[in-house]
Amino acid sequence: MRVCILGHGLSSLTLAKALVNQNIYVEIISFKKKQKISLSRTLGISKSNINFFNKNIINIEKLLWKLKKIEIYSDNLKNEKLLNFEKNDDQIFSIIKNHELHHVLEKNLIKSKYFKKRYLKNINLSFLKDYNIIINCNYLYNFTNKYFSKKIIKEYDSIAYTTIISHEKIINNTATQIFTKKGPLAFLPISNTKTSIVYSVHNSLKKVNDINELIKQYNLKYKIKKIDKIENFKLKSLNLRSYYHKNILAFGDLLHKIHPLAGQGFNMTIRDIKVLLNVIKNKLDLGLELDSSVNEEFEKNVKYKNFIFSNGVDLIHEFFNLERKIKSSTLSKSIQFLGKMPRLNKVFTKVADKGI
Repeated sequence: MRVCILGHGLSSLTLAKALVNQNIYVEIISFKKKQKISLSRTLGISKSNINFFNKNIINIEKLLWKLKKIEIYSDNLKNEKLLNFEKNDDQIFSIIKNHELHHVLEKNLIKSKYFKKRYLKNINLSFLKDYNIIINCNYLYNFTNKYFSKKIIKEYDSIAYTTIISHEKIINNTATQIFTKKGPLAFLPISNTKTSIVYSVHNSLKKVNDINELIKQYNLKYKIKKIDKIENFKLKSLNLRSYYHKNILAFGDLLHKIHPLAGQGFNMTIRDIKVLLNVIKNKLDLGLELDSSVNEEFEKNVKYKNFIFSNGVDLIHEFFNLERKIKSSTLSKSIQFLGKMPRLNKVFTKVADKGI
């Protein structure tokens, strides 16, 4: 069985490692010899996905910074807590640095006899006929536009700014999300002395220095020593209408992109890997070849769930965006009231952990 994965990002490497663990031969094709990896980007991974990752892909316990609580605030309620998520003083979420996860996956894959990485200078994809399944994680290829052009896209007219702050040592196991007048700002601990920042700013500010000042303004608990270089990227949501064409399957960010306010982008990809892995395992256990039927079954199992989940995250964004525009605390008060209901809070926590 031969699988080709186009692209060299985290989705590609994570999927490749999951498949290689099943003794499936995987080749990753990259058109960039050296890939620039951000040092300021981090990922949030839910507890159930961490358990799956450690068991079925690679153990990443040493790379994780575990969070026991997530607190949500809103400008309209000043310093009042809007929502609070915790689970009997247990881990509910973990933060990991993108570049560290990328390095560990790549280093481990290179050791496997079932893995090969190829670098191509020109985009001639005639060799793809040699593979049972082609999984495309890179939107730069010509056939991506040819076969996967139909999608639902929403531009947020916002830019996400990311950085890491160094601060005096504290017990740093609580993530904080603040819905500010300019957009959602997240403080995501990665150690007792460092915290990752993701600030999604509406109608992007022109001066990066303004971001520094806003971080300091909304900082609730850190004595900041240093703010690293700020990086940024445009925000949009995306849902692909058709997940596959014959034996070519779109995957990762090609399938779905969501607003980073909920920290669920990579979690959705991990859940997709769970499903795809089960479909492939079932085929192999029955002695069947891997072919386009894998893609068909995968789409049938996850497409509607991904669409509902993506729209749920977008609904959260629009809710707080509306509140920002009307400058009223009524909506926040309503969310605060609902969040105090134990059963409803438990449902929110479960969906954030395991998806739909």
